[in-house]
Amino acid sequence: MKSQDIRSQFLSFFEDKKHSIVPSAPMVLKDDPTLMFVNSGMAPFKEYFLGNAQPKNNRIADTQKCLRVSGKHNDLEEVGYDTYHHTLFEMLGNWSFGDYFKKEAIAWAWELLTEVYGIDKDILYVTVFEGSEEDKLPMDTEAYDLWKQFITEDRILKGNKKDNFWEMGDQGPCGPCSEIHVDIRSAEEKAKISGKELVNKDHPQVVEIWNLVFMQYNRKANGSLESLPDKHIDTGMGFERLCMVLQGVQSNYDTDVFTPIIREIETITHKKYGNPDASGEKVDVAIRVISDHVRAVAFSIADGQLPSNTGAGYVIRRILRRAVRYGFTFLDKKEPFIYRLVDVLSDKMGSAFPELKAQKQLVENVIKEEEQSFLRTLDQGLVLLNRIVEETKGTTISGEKAFELYDTYGFPIDLTALILSEKGLNLDEKGFNEELQKQKNRSRAASEMSTEDWTILVDDKEEEFVGYDRLEAKVKLTRYRKVVSKKDGEMYQMVFNLTPFYPEGGGQVGDKGYLEDSHGDVVYILDTKKENNVIIHFAKNLPKHINESFQAVVDAKQRYRTECNHTATHLLHQALREILGTHVEQKGSAVHSKNLRFDFSHFSKLTNEELQDVENFVNARIAGKLPLEEMRNVPKEEAIAEGAMSLFGEKYGDTVRAIRFGKSIELCGGTHVKNTSDIWHFKIISEGAVAAGIRRIEAITNDAVKDFYAENNRLYLEMKELLNNAQEPVKALQSLQEENTSLKKQIEALLKDKAKNIIGELKNELQDINGIQFLAKKLDLDASGIKDVCFDLGSNADNLFLLFATESEGKALLTCYISKELVASKGLNAGQVVRELGKYIQGGGGGQPFFATAGGKNPSGINEALEAAKAYLI
Repeated sequence: MKSQDIRSQFLSFFEDKKHSIVPSAPMVLKDDPTLMFVNSGMAPFKEYFLGNAQPKNNRIADTQKCLRVSGKHNDLEEVGYDTYHHTLFEMLGNWSFGDYFKKEAIAWAWELLTEVYGIDKDILYVTVFEGSEEDKLPMDTEAYDLWKQFITEDRILKGNKKDNFWEMGDQGPCGPCSEIHVDIRSAEEKAKISGKELVNKDHPQVVEIWNLVFMQYNRKANGSLESLPDKHIDTGMGFERLCMVLQGVQSNYDTDVFTPIIREIETITHKKYGNPDASGEKVDVAIRVISDHVRAVAFSIADGQLPSNTGAGYVIRRILRRAVRYGFTFLDKKEPFIYRLVDVLSDKMGSAFPELKAQKQLVENVIKEEEQSFLRTLDQGLVLLNRIVEETKGTTISGEKAFELYDTYGFPIDLTALILSEKGLNLDEKGFNEELQKQKNRSRAASEMSTEDWTILVDDKEEEFVGYDRLEAKVKLTRYRKVVSKKDGEMYQMVFNLTPFYPEGGGQVGDKGYLEDSHGDVVYILDTKKENNVIIHFAKNLPKHINESFQAVVDAKQRYRTECNHTATHLLHQALREILGTHVEQKGSAVHSKNLRFDFSHFSKLTNEELQDVENFVNARIAGKLPLEEMRNVPKEEAIAEGAMSLFGEKYGDTVRAIRFGKSIELCGGTHVKNTSDIWHFKIISEGAVAAGIRRIEAITNDAVKDFYAENNRLYLEMKELLNNAQEPVKALQSLQEENTSLKKQIEALLKDKAKNIIGELKNELQDINGIQFLAKKLDLDASGIKDVCFDLGSNADNLFLLFATESEGKALLTCYISKELVASKGLNAGQVVRELGKYIQGGGGGQPFFATAGGKNPSGINEALEAAKAYLI
């Protein structure tokens, strides 16, 4: 059975059971600070489990893209070394929100697996929760009794809390679960040991394929459990593992989910997958790593998450770099090739996930550029590693040096160890791991946070946002909690029955403002965010009279400036599509009160003319005084039919809000000006590349533009005054530049003449020390002049060891020249010399064995450095 059919049959089965089939949510979460990526099928539905929203249908089924590469659920380092762990995987799931419970979930799971898919019940095992003394929970006898209707009791196993009690985190909805495991070993292997002995023992052919979670408790901050008001079903079945079972193979990588990608890797690299000998094992691991990782990276980019140096983007970059280094090390690929796999991936999965086909060109461009960048890093790292080897006395490279190479330059530690072993050297792995642990401890301490349970004042689940229409409102505090973090200290999070504060979202910054009670006491709202469909207000302290009503007041000036920038972002998007072409798509935005940032897909740098056209286009719409036309709570399909643009990577509900200014119409939940004339003016500040095929424009509006022009005018007047109020300041500047260029050339000529004149004097100062012509001296020359002196002396004398120093603008420079015959015969190294002597001038440097320089900020140490140079000759 083909994988497409397996997926379709699952969805059709549950559609017949009255479930709504919903598309996969984007993998990168926008309003859940507890998760970086969707790591399970239930993550997009947390707001329903928490009771913060109601689904359109209480029964839902889907296939969800999941990523497990960070935090508690981290499978990254296992990927490639076994047959069933992945970074990205599909999770088939069916959900019940306060509707059916254990009876239906168990019966339907058994029906689908054994009757629809035809899996032999004699290869299946199920587990049930055995209970927990710690949580004072009894065994799940209800699930046990239900399973007895379908499977013999010897195949129903009792599982502990670790395996059979599912929790989304340290706090929140949770409950016992029932896993379904499959044993696909041969009859001979089964005769040796029963499958029940291998369940949950990480055996590659006895694996869990489906987990039925019975959500019925809420874990509180103190660790205690309370019953949820409604009971829910949350199931997750590993699609790749299911395909392995139904296609009769022994590895996920042997299913048609992966084989097309693996065949393409074989074609590109001329390496064969599945070699039985030991030499082929590393090749097989590398091919599995690459075939897995390209999926994770491609889907992340298609969902709007580009590789970067921070947050989710860093994780994606790390996954891709892991794939590149496996190709570099074990498949001998020293040039980009992973991007070429996107075409096969798109053909295979594009029908189920159309975003992959729609974003294919962008995905290829970004991956190719990332590959090129990291391959350059590897080349640079090899040079640095060779230098470390040269400087090391003995056969062991320090863990500290290896960690610096890893942390500062991104050079993989396993590649370092491999290269060292080839050179007959050792790596101080203990020292490296100690440095790595120190870094992890620093990172963990910086992000450490403790969160208390919500204190409920009013049981009001229907929080209302009124901020589109007003900036002030009379509100009641319904719940609050304290959060303590290393970064922000002690903060309070508050929720109200209604709020005018806009929560951060859609690129727009959250509102600030204050609360005032009837006694005149004020609490300042420092930020507003949305978490699992709840608007949360952040403050340093709680109101004194928490049970009273408050006047909630949004900072009107900040909101207005932010609205100007948000509306300008929409007009900018329209301008770019009109001027550059409809291939332009928004790839990210940041809307603040001071400025706006807009990322978009485009293949080349914008010319000055194009930038001016874009500016003129936006300012024409501002001058056109276009009114805001707003459509609230309209069906998504209706809004899109009207021409509204939706963005890849955004999660939309069944009903949406659409914003129109003239011909610009987009799905948007943000706040906007009532008329484009409110923006006053739009000015582009910068344009540049973010990634391959992604450009970024930064711009300002309104008061920021006024300040920009005022500052520019001030600088112009200052410049004009410096130019003696010249009538034509541009011509005056050009004249100064020409004069400066001419004087520089004269100075350079004089310095060269000076250098030539002192070469004869320096020859006479050379000292013979153990057969080496030595000179250490401070010179009144620039760096270029000293270099000329070194090479001129070197061309006329043998066995030279020169160390020259110079001082300029409070900084020191050391230059070392060693004749190549001395480098070869005496093992002297100019790069090593300047690095060691650089400590006297509080600096460092490097270069080649025969010529190197070092800069420092302590000129007073020059004489000590010159004196210390003699030690290399004794």
